[in-house]
Amino acid sequence: MGSAVSSKPVAVNLELDVVGLNHMPRKAIDSRIPALIRNGVQEKKRSFFVVVGDRAKDVIVHLHYIMASVDMRQNKSVLWAYKKDLLGFSSHRKKREAKIKKEVKRGIRDANTEDPFELFVTLNNIRYVFYKETDKILGNTYGMCILQDFDALTPNLLARTIETVEGGGLVVLLLKGMRSLKQLYTMSMDVHARYRTEAHDDVVARFNERFILSLGSCQSCLVVDDELNVLPISGGKNVQPLPPVVSEADDAADPRKAELKAIKDAKADSQPVGSLITLAKTIDQAQALLQFVDAISEKTLQSTNLKTFFDFVLKGFDTLGYLDHTDYTLLQSTNPDYHKALVRINVHRQHRQTIQYIQPQDAHVLGQAELVVIDEAAAIPLPLVRKLIGPYLVFMASTINGYEGTGRSLSLKLIQQLRQQSRGGSKEPKSFTGGRKLREITLSEPIRYAAGDAVEKWLNKVLCLDATLPRAKTNVHGTPHPSACQLVHVNRDTLFSFHPVSEQFLQQMMALYVASHYKNSPNDLQLMSDAPAHQLFVLIPPVKEDATALPEPLCVLQVALEGRISRQSVLNSLTRGQRAGGDLIPWLVSQQFQDSEFAGLSGSRVVRIATNPDYLSMGYGSRALELLVDFYERKFNADLLDDDVKVRDISKMPPLFSKLDERQPDQLDYLGVSYGLTQQLHKFWKRASFVPVYLRQTANELTGEHSCVMLRPLSTPTSNDSSWLAAYAQDFQRRFLTLLSYQFRTFPAVQSLSISESASRASDADAAKALTKAGLDDIFSPFDLARLDSYANNMLDYHVILDLMPPIAHLYFTRRLSTPPCSVNLSGVQQSILLAIGLQRKDLTELENELNVASNQLLAMFVKVVRKISTAFRALQEKAVDESLGEKRGATSANGIQKHVEAPQESDLHRVPRQQPSEKSQDQITASSNGVDDRVRAQQRAQIDALPLHEFELPDANGAEHKKPKLPAEDDGSSSEDDQDAQDVVSGDQDAEDANNANGESSGAPKRKASDAGLDDDSNAIGSLLFEDTTAQDVDLSTYKEKKRKMNERKRAQNPEIGQKKR
Repeated sequence: MGSAVSSKPVAVNLELDVVGLNHMPRKAIDSRIPALIRNGVQEKKRSFFVVVGDRAKDVIVHLHYIMASVDMRQNKSVLWAYKKDLLGFSSHRKKREAKIKKEVKRGIRDANTEDPFELFVTLNNIRYVFYKETDKILGNTYGMCILQDFDALTPNLLARTIETVEGGGLVVLLLKGMRSLKQLYTMSMDVHARYRTEAHDDVVARFNERFILSLGSCQSCLVVDDELNVLPISGGKNVQPLPPVVSEADDAADPRKAELKAIKDAKADSQPVGSLITLAKTIDQAQALLQFVDAISEKTLQSTNLKTFFDFVLKGFDTLGYLDHTDYTLLQSTNPDYHKALVRINVHRQHRQTIQYIQPQDAHVLGQAELVVIDEAAAIPLPLVRKLIGPYLVFMASTINGYEGTGRSLSLKLIQQLRQQSRGGSKEPKSFTGGRKLREITLSEPIRYAAGDAVEKWLNKVLCLDATLPRAKTNVHGTPHPSACQLVHVNRDTLFSFHPVSEQFLQQMMALYVASHYKNSPNDLQLMSDAPAHQLFVLIPPVKEDATALPEPLCVLQVALEGRISRQSVLNSLTRGQRAGGDLIPWLVSQQFQDSEFAGLSGSRVVRIATNPDYLSMGYGSRALELLVDFYERKFNADLLDDDVKVRDISKMPPLFSKLDERQPDQLDYLGVSYGLTQQLHKFWKRASFVPVYLRQTANELTGEHSCVMLRPLSTPTSNDSSWLAAYAQDFQRRFLTLLSYQFRTFPAVQSLSISESASRASDADAAKALTKAGLDDIFSPFDLARLDSYANNMLDYHVILDLMPPIAHLYFTRRLSTPPCSVNLSGVQQSILLAIGLQRKDLTELENELNVASNQLLAMFVKVVRKISTAFRALQEKAVDESLGEKRGATSANGIQKHVEAPQESDLHRVPRQQPSEKSQDQITASSNGVDDRVRAQQRAQIDALPLHEFELPDANGAEHKKPKLPAEDDGSSSEDDQDAQDVVSGDQDAEDANNANGESSGAPKRKASDAGLDDDSNAIGSLLFEDTTAQDVDLSTYKEKKRKMNERKRAQNPEIGQKKR
């Protein structure tokens, strides 16, 4: 009999069922309903029914009965998805039986009467699932899908459930409690609560309107009421029954099936391929299997659903004749989240082999693997996929179309890298490339249903799942300069009106989203259409006046207005932990900085900025962002005198585009963005003058990236103060520098330096506190500074000063060393090395691999960094000493020469021991004394000339003293304290000087003892300055010293105790 079913018996049975169920007069159902179902079963295509009314559950029984009657081999399993409660019945069998017994006992139910709906629920294999748990049904296949609560539906749920229905099956959407489909236009969806914010709460259900209008374009859709009357909006209202299939011989006429059969026959004698290929359902599967076998058999290797995967493995074992417990054993998971799923198969038929499931995070255990299969690689974060690829055979499978393929990171990034590596043009390390070959296999033919399924086409269109960019028009005419492009505002009412022109533009916009972003979902479409705070802008090329087609979108901007949160709401959030939905940046910044004022500001967050992949790095994204900032800063002035105000025709839609100079911008204080941190993206936002204020410490589970929030203040007539951003940036930089050795240690040094620079650029430059001598002493000990100097002079290993690098790096990146008096300037590479070693605590091996610089070159640059910093520290210390000496000299010179020095007084001698020891060495003092300029020397000579040196002359050989007339300066009878100090120095410890002279040392730098008169090195320096270059003066020093030496010798000869005491 085959699958041929006569239409007359079906019509009779349906007529009887309708009478039995609804207790109405006999009524034949519309012939288009069984015709649509029969055509779908015959062509292996799905049928879509939208049931409007309160008795929708009775219609389900009819539709399931028709489907089962057409072909007995049809899959009759049912998936029933709902929000919270079923349609007046329980999914629990015992509860249903208890309810029936109670009703029979109360006399309101006949014990001999069977309810057809209860028979349907009891006899069929029905899986009930909450909408929030529909992610668990991926990979399963059902014959019928029932979607119950429309108000809880989202695009994600719609795509996730409909794709599980096989060809010939039914998709039934129940709309309960509606008298008209227009009620959906104003229906409040559950997801709308997430779109409302405190300042924007008026939601327009544009997605529902577009969804209802799209039903008319689906050729396999019938909209019926609860009495199975077909409504006019149905897209399949003109369906005609196909001629029945007479025999299965018609299948041989299909060329694809004939080609598949030829492949199976050709490989029938090749084992085990011949047995395995019999399981292939399509040509794509058969060809992919042959490619896998070729890859496995090739010896030159060095040149998502767990349940479904192991089901196919077991099918392959059954085909090869493997027996459970004899040839292989199965191990189930003890993790309750896996629901006892298979995670391991041990094969021991010929030799031991293991098929093991691992988490994507456990890539480090793959060292001994021979073959790694990565299923649904698009759902795994890209960094983890890279780690899974190693020196072994890798099979990677991923869905890039439909719901499971809405993230294109695999096809856009990873596959491009693999292609470059296979061609040898990659810059990745050799351990990653492995010198392997890349084979790409595409499976385009559907498995669950036939090609050309009308429901699939409708679903892809209404949810923009298969949006692809058209061929670039500018490839022929050239690309316009970014300055010639203009940014326009997109009217969402027109965009989601399901007009053919606006629908084409919507598909192009979503194609830009999919092609330029790492992860997209169908829910993004509803967010774009219904969220009241969101706005759309598009950068378009110059448009000719005679153009009849819509321009090509070069860049799409989606922004969300945020802020204007009441102070009371902010206080409730900070004190009680209550937080409303939306307003991502205001809530986040208020929580991080505990600032209740920021949430009251009004801002705009850039949700998406998508540029056509053909025009990347051409400046279009930067131009669009620049024009958006100009728009919000009111640089596009709309002139009220030029406004053309007129009544719009109510039958016409508003224009799709509107120029920015025709719109009044919102009152905003800042423009913000939240994105997954990558080096390229941060460079883009940094170039646009955005400042980081928040960086999430934990990476995103999907992308492996850290979320970053950056702000840019807007200069408007009502808002010019941006001091709040400087305070935020300074606090962020301080926290970021501290966390670099913790969660952010894995960041590349160049990226970390870029983040620090962008925050430092916005922080208050005057707030940087210059390093002082006291501050230096608080941080470093004299031993630390000595080690630093020794390493700067290449006298120590770098491990000896490694403990000093964190405080030094912190001083530098907080700009305490870049300001005077230190003024340390480092190059970009030197800053990266200092940050990596000092703040991220990385060793040279990590830094060598990261910067791709040899270790000896790194050490050479590191020595230069330390030498600059050591020089700055030394200069800081010398400046402090000079300042202290300058204060002393200034105090003494201010008094002038007040009295004449006639003889050392006792009060004068007591001042000498109160002098403090000098911190300078003798070499430093000598070097500094040589640098005294001529003016100071002239002053010193004048002071020496003013001294009565003749009074201290020694007698000559005849015992007579040299007489010298008094100078005019002596007549005033006064001398200064400087003169007295000089006299003290001149008449110092003669015995010590004689001892030095006896040893042949210079009298200008005598050796000191603890018992000396207390004169320190500074006093000696002053003495050396006083007597420098005075041989040409009236005093003959050489004669004076010779006479003095002889006199001392005579004294020691007369009294030996003096020499013994000195010794």
